[in-house]
Amino acid sequence: MNALERESPATTHDGVSWTPRQVLLGVVVLAAALLVSHLGTLAGMVERWAHDPQYSHGFVVPLFALVVLWSRRERLKDFRWQPAWPGAALMGLGLVMRYVAVQSDIDALDAISLLPTTFGLVLLVGGVSVFQWSWPALAFLAFMLPLPFSIEMALSQPLRRIATEVSTYALQTVGCPALAEGNVIYIDDIPLGVEQACSGLGMLMTFFALATAMAMIVRNETLTGTPSPRLAWVYRLMLVGSAIPIAIAANVIRITATGWAYHLAGKDSQLAQMIYHDLAGWLMMPLALGMLWLEMKLLKNLWIEQEVETTLPLMGGGTLPIKGFAAKSVKEVV
Repeated sequence: MNALERESPATTHDGVSWTPRQVLLGVVVLAAALLVSHLGTLAGMVERWAHDPQYSHGFVVPLFALVVLWSRRERLKDFRWQPAWPGAALMGLGLVMRYVAVQSDIDALDAISLLPTTFGLVLLVGGVSVFQWSWPALAFLAFMLPLPFSIEMALSQPLRRIATEVSTYALQTVGCPALAEGNVIYIDDIPLGVEQACSGLGMLMTFFALATAMAMIVRNETLTGTPSPRLAWVYRLMLVGSAIPIAIAANVIRITATGWAYHLAGKDSQLAQMIYHDLAGWLMMPLALGMLWLEMKLLKNLWIEQEVETTLPLMGGGTLPIKGFAAKSVKEVV
């Protein structure tokens, strides 16, 4: 983009021209209005991030969103300001959602209303080209929103049960006498409760955000070993979906390590307390990163795409040469 294009006015679909200065002023005014109108909602979210371990990842979500924007900077080569009025409809939808949330005292809906309002702001001021560049980062901001209480409870209960059963089995496998009763694991008559805060929901939310960010920023060549996008989308979905087993595995490792420490050191073990609360918080994220890295290495070598040439028989005789790509499994390569 040359300097003349940068200084030229933006034109809306109805022929109205906006200069870059007017666009910048519109961005500042609308963004300030968005922040002021949702100041109470944002303050409540920040307080939740600070005091609820399940949502402590909310502080880094905006940073990851900026990384996603930077990874898509190539799309800005043909960027031009062309404000689109449909963005006003999205902002109106967000305002309606916020009004209903305030009138009905639904905090979750109040927080969710930020998404259509932000999408609408970007589309209204920046237009389609800016929206196409930024929508993955804007959608990623959903990870900083707390889940509704009903969904949170519906997820935490089965996660607690799975963590209890699998951790008990793991402890028994390594020779530790463990018995599960409800969501409590008894180790040598020492009760180890898998409480709601230890259900692994926080890890699940964090790992989902991490896996989604990696799926967004990783290049096709890094993920599949080829620039072809054929397998890339499938692998990206697999990467995001793997957050569930990774979160469960990380939580089981934490509970199992704690139970083993209680078995070795007794009921008053400071080591067990440190593993369960402090050490786990520091080690689970590197552990998840390591698992995601191993998964990416596996996916990269699972299928190899190579160019093939074949012929298609024609009616009346003769053949038609065809070139294309075929997936070749790693077993065939070996």
